[in-house]
Amino acid sequence: MTNFIYFAYGSNMLNERLNKRCPSARPIGTAVAPSHYLCFKKRSVDGSGKATLVSDGGLGQVGRGVLFEIAEDERDKLDQSEGKGYWRNDDFAVLRSDHDDHLTVSVYLAEICCDGLVPYDWYRALVLAGAIQHQFPEQYITELRCVVVAPDPDPSRKGRQEALRILECAGFGHLLDPGT
Repeated sequence: MTNFIYFAYGSNMLNERLNKRCPSARPIGTAVAPSHYLCFKKRSVDGSGKATLVSDGGLGQVGRGVLFEIAEDERDKLDQSEGKGYWRNDDFAVLRSDHDDHLTVSVYLAEICCDGLVPYDWYRALVLAGAIQHQFPEQYITELRCVVVAPDPDPSRKGRQEALRILECAGFGHLLDPGT
């Protein structure tokens, strides 16, 4: 069986979230995307902001993420879960955090970026949980905590309900409390 390396930088950084989508996914380390930064400028079908990486225009920033090895026969599942509005780049360069090795990986990037979007609190909690789980630097975690969020106007939304279950099961339910 062949595998591919996936660079997750948003909600899929949380092991439990990605394993729901791709059961074979196994974290193999962390990496940075040189000259990129994380923002929430991808418009979701629900109108909220979802994570994407964008070029920093040569300012020297880095987008942090988690490297996962995934069975090739689950690639379609990942394509489907990322959904409309993302395009898959299978030739994305990252620098592995633990070895300083350059790798070419698969990543999903927003087709169109929109200013003024805000993520829902549950979505930001998934991203934050992944960063904490993979022991990202405290400064990065603090920056994620400072991202402005909005409460989901539809508490029964399927995506929200699934996120709450995953956060609870992974031990990160507290991240939805105000002030976290």
